[in-house]
Amino acid sequence: MELCTVAYDHPDAVKLITAVQQVYVERYGDEDITPVAPEEFTAPRGYFVVGYLDGVPVACGGWRAHDGTPEEPLVAGDAEIKRMYVVDSARGRGLARAVLADLERSALAAGRTRMVLETGAVQPEAIALYGSSGYERMPNFGTYRDHADSLCFAKPLRATGG
Repeated sequence: MELCTVAYDHPDAVKLITAVQQVYVERYGDEDITPVAPEEFTAPRGYFVVGYLDGVPVACGGWRAHDGTPEEPLVAGDAEIKRMYVVDSARGRGLARAVLADLERSALAAGRTRMVLETGAVQPEAIALYGSSGYERMPNFGTYRDHADSLCFAKPLRATGG
């Protein structure tokens, strides 16, 4: 898979974001209503990537910087993952893990110190990916902080030895 940094509102990103929103509709009955602005995914305070197989967009993900507020469990240095997705026909090939590793690498390079995310209880594949990648439960935050099906995770970002 070739990973390409793109704008959040790039046509290939929009296509994949629309697809993941449809997954949310199927699983939860509605799209993710978390406020998101395309400029939040622009360097140096954000990042968005699309993965291509043979020129076809099949995976995406991004992060946006959060520096915390007194009301939330987010802290200075956090990067929040949004819109992680792999199309059905490309699942089971490790593409989500590759996107996640790229997001972590780029966030660390941008000076972020912890990756955080919110997912839902009816996304067992996401929960398994994050758990097997070193993410641990944290207090819920954001739009779904009081939803029973919301699960939030965090992982400190550290440079790996080369």
